[in-house]
Amino acid sequence: MKQSNQHLKIAILLMGTLLAIPTLQAAENAAKSTNGIAFVKIAPGCFQMGGDAGFKETGKAELPAHRVCIEKAFYLGETEVTQAQWTKVMGSNPSKFNVGSNPVEQVSWEDVQAFLTRLNATEGSALYRLPTEAEWEYAARAGSSAHYSFGDSPSALSSYAWYGNEGYGGRTSPVAQKQPNAWGLYDMQGNVWEWVSDWYGDTYYSNSPEKDPKGPEAGKFRVYRGGSWIASAGKLRLAVRYSGAPNSRSRDLGFRLVRQAE
Repeated sequence: MKQSNQHLKIAILLMGTLLAIPTLQAAENAAKSTNGIAFVKIAPGCFQMGGDAGFKETGKAELPAHRVCIEKAFYLGETEVTQAQWTKVMGSNPSKFNVGSNPVEQVSWEDVQAFLTRLNATEGSALYRLPTEAEWEYAARAGSSAHYSFGDSPSALSSYAWYGNEGYGGRTSPVAQKQPNAWGLYDMQGNVWEWVSDWYGDTYYSNSPEKDPKGPEAGKFRVYRGGSWIASAGKLRLAVRYSGAPNSRSRDLGFRLVRQAE
């Protein structure tokens, strides 16, 4: 009987340890609010960036898949920047779908730079910026090597994303209404495409550095990622890359922020 009790105590201790692991991970990734915007800490790490060469929908710009290492922690917006957050900084709302809790849209890459300049001025330091394309995909994958953050099949996509096949009214939706990815980030797929900092290069992956790639030094177009409320399921795959002129605007194009880690 004593031996059985001892085994039971050991089992309870082990179970408690296992249950504590997700709690510790959640605490590490807990959202941090600053300037009215919630951020999630993204730890450094390495991942396989790019698409699956054997998948028929993979575009040439997604290849070759290559190892990338993010060497420094950073904070990424828990959600896309909302219209209310944009208006607080800029004083007006450019969005077609005028709802404060929805992501801001119809903002160009250049508009975002103006927003960043004003937001950084409130801090007296260049704390905020757009993510690099590599940081965006690393955070969007949240440890997944599949087409989506939750797996390869789009059958569960409607639980995580607002996208074109849903037939929900043809517009953006309030942020953080769907399930987040494993790192607590909402709408990394769908709702609005997200500008990143990089210039676009369709062959850049062939010579991209392994450590903290930042894209080509110059170009004509800037990259945006993640799909939107208009896009089909295939365009919400995490490896998909699109680009636009830095002054272009669209009703399904917005962004999320990085805040430098302290």
